[in-house]
Amino acid sequence: MKSVSRASLLALRALTRSVVALTLLLASALDAVLPPLRPAFAVEANEMLADPALEARARTLSAQFRCLVCQNESIDESNAELAHDLRVLIREQVNAGRSDAEIRAFLIARYGEFVLLKPSFSKGTFLLWLGPFLVLAAGAAMIALARRRRGSDALEAPLSEAERARLENLRAE
Repeated sequence: MKSVSRASLLALRALTRSVVALTLLLASALDAVLPPLRPAFAVEANEMLADPALEARARTLSAQFRCLVCQNESIDESNAELAHDLRVLIREQVNAGRSDAEIRAFLIARYGEFVLLKPSFSKGTFLLWLGPFLVLAAGAAMIALARRRRGSDALEAPLSEAERARLENLRAE
């Protein structure tokens, strides 16, 4: 009996190795055929800063700002000319020693809060942030009101004697 279980164990190990190898082969083939699932950055080599720490800071900043042409991408991911200009502008300001807050304030002053991918909570954006919750609350209130009305309509009038007799006849059939 031990030889059978040992043979089974060896076969299971071989099968496991084959499945792992096939999975790795398939994953590498898919990675070569399909575009990678990581974000694509549009930063060109001539834009990059020589200092890796400053470049990382510029990349972090670029990821926070919306491309005003594409509107659904950060300027770090966009190939639009305006996004290129904004990336260069950010790198110039980072290189000049400006803080992240100063760069952010400069771009907001120049392009408005729309340039931010995640706008701050303020008087001008409170509807943007609270709007979905207000719509959800209004919908829940309307559903509750409709249920309350439907429930009170069903209990308004009891059955008459003729309706009860007909109901009994229908139940008997």
